[in-house]
Amino acid sequence: MYSPPVELKKKSDELHSKWSTYVASPGFASFVEFAVCLSSFSEFLNGKGLSGLHQISHRLEQQALAMFDEGDKHEITDGVLDDLSNQMAELTDRVTRFIDSNTRPVEYRRTNIEAKRASDLVPTHRIWLIGSNDNQWTNLVTQLEYFSIEAELFAWDSVPGDDVEPSILLLDMQGIALEEAGRHIKNLRTRFSASKILALQIQSDFNSLKAALSAGCDFCFAEATPEAVILAKIIELCSSEEEAPYRVLVVEDSLTASKSIQRTLKQNGIESFAVTKPSDVLTGLRSFQPDLILMDMYMPDCTGVQATRVIRQHAEFLSTPVIYLSGDGDIALQVDALRLGGEHFLTKPFNPVFLNAVVKSKIERYRALRRSMQHDSLTGLLNHGTSKERLATAVNLASTKDSQLSVAMIDIDHFKKVNDKYGHPMGDRVIRSLAWLLRQRLRKTDLVGRYGGEEFLVILPGSDADQAFEILDRIRRDFNLIKYAFEDTWFDATFSAGVSQFPSKANTEALIKDADEALYDAKHGGRNCVITHR
Repeated sequence: MYSPPVELKKKSDELHSKWSTYVASPGFASFVEFAVCLSSFSEFLNGKGLSGLHQISHRLEQQALAMFDEGDKHEITDGVLDDLSNQMAELTDRVTRFIDSNTRPVEYRRTNIEAKRASDLVPTHRIWLIGSNDNQWTNLVTQLEYFSIEAELFAWDSVPGDDVEPSILLLDMQGIALEEAGRHIKNLRTRFSASKILALQIQSDFNSLKAALSAGCDFCFAEATPEAVILAKIIELCSSEEEAPYRVLVVEDSLTASKSIQRTLKQNGIESFAVTKPSDVLTGLRSFQPDLILMDMYMPDCTGVQATRVIRQHAEFLSTPVIYLSGDGDIALQVDALRLGGEHFLTKPFNPVFLNAVVKSKIERYRALRRSMQHDSLTGLLNHGTSKERLATAVNLASTKDSQLSVAMIDIDHFKKVNDKYGHPMGDRVIRSLAWLLRQRLRKTDLVGRYGGEEFLVILPGSDADQAFEILDRIRRDFNLIKYAFEDTWFDATFSAGVSQFPSKANTEALIKDADEALYDAKHGGRNCVITHR
């Protein structure tokens, strides 16, 4: 995931502030503040794919967590303080260098690229492919350009200095002995602390993969991995799609405890809403729509188990994870709670870093399950049912705000011929390419789903039909420039699209019907065009 330098700097400055506060006035409370912030920073780096920076931060985090003790016994020697200060200085320096290299203008070198850029967008990611066989990767470099990813080819002895850090380092390990490959990875990991390192052409046995990963590699591609798989992984890592903040409903009768929990969650970027009465829990669930519930086990006239039984009577909350907060270890009550779908128990008083770690891990699993149910497995886009649900929601919102909305149906031209001539795996690759292009070129507020087969549904809130036409026609032109290698030749593909507009049509079925009719006109008007329903 891409991280804008301004976002990284903000996080880094916050961590530095917490550390400075602790150094100025050492104490358990300020140390906890620092440790929580450090844990959050490590998770941020990992989530944004800043692998080397994450490794430095993680080492510091592990040392800090090992120092947790009773508040009145918190002591730190001068030697340990100096060690932590040195590690903080190293982390700060690495972050600063990465920010500098990604904010100043960079002259992009282009090597062995025959095709013109697929669009006028400025590349958002810098990738270096390092190895001894440039010709082998020419097609991959060209394919990346279609998705505004600039790849440069370097020999092992000509890698630029570390004053510029690319997003990803691709290392071609073909013909290189395992020990030498490990040295290459370690050297580059030391020099480029923020880059993701992907190793290509690694032997697939356990020891080879273990050695590469231990040396600092983030992901390995075994020998003979299809180019399409490598391309998909790079595009995934370069995705700028932002996930909504985690949301937690706190059910706790003690206002003091509730505020403490919310403060801890906020320090890790987790949004929360608190209710002090168990009878308000259903209202809180419906209004806040949380990813997880933190449930006090003992409240006046109600246990956490009783409250959860009420929650589980409502189908929409059956899968919402519940973490219980308890001051004792009543095994019988815990067993009952687990049988009702309880996820975890935390004993009061809890370690704030551990609380955040447990909450985030449970929400990640919950969202992954929900994502698998709502998204298409081939493209990662919304599936048919979810696309229609999101369209209905968008129409209701547009109606409430008295705003415009456009809907488009897209269909890949002559797709059956692609499958028949080049095979279904190549057909899947064409579908994925269009999905990637749509996700990259559409706005964050737009929605796109795989409606079925080679057909896609696009929802553009706030856009009229003419604006939708401009956006989709530009994507149409760029899609036609993508070249798909097949044996000793290549082919390209096109799509047709039909556009309808709200409030000309006031419901989802009518919008889809009009867009379908416009798509039909585009197909019968010669294909490779966008038609607006009038």
